Amino acid sequence: MALDKERLWKLFLLKAKFAASGAVATTVDYVLYLVLVNGTFSPVAANVIAYSCGMVVNFLIQKRYVFNLQGSTGRAFLLSLLVSLGGLTLSTGIIYGLTRFPFFNEYQFITKLIATGMVFFYNFYFKRYVFERKFI
Repeated sequence: MALDKERLWKLFLLKAKFAASGAVATTVDYVLYLVLVNGTFSPVAANVIAYSCGMVVNFLIQKRYVFNLQGSTGRAFLLSLLVSLGGLTLSTGIIYGLTRFPFFNEYQFITKLIATGMVFFYNFYFKRYVFERKFI
């Protein structure tokens, strides 16, 4: 039983570190998104650009501070890129769908927040697999 509690605690701490690294990358993503969407970019185009920049920041932080890399950096980056493309697809789909409603189209900061929250768990489990080759 103690082993189960220990594993759960380690998983919790890993998620906390992932959330902290994600907060930095999300800040890059979120701020850039708002700058672009309030400029001349559509919400979908702004999301693709901002999410991509956040993705690179996220990879660098997670490689250094969150996960214990198992395998080559190049392999991890390519797999992380594939996972991030899945997250980008989910996030962009959510933003596209929500901006069809006048409220969410007007309040892009809420739209982006909802998309980010929904993609968090997808990213955690798949990125953990990329870096450490395990889901749980």
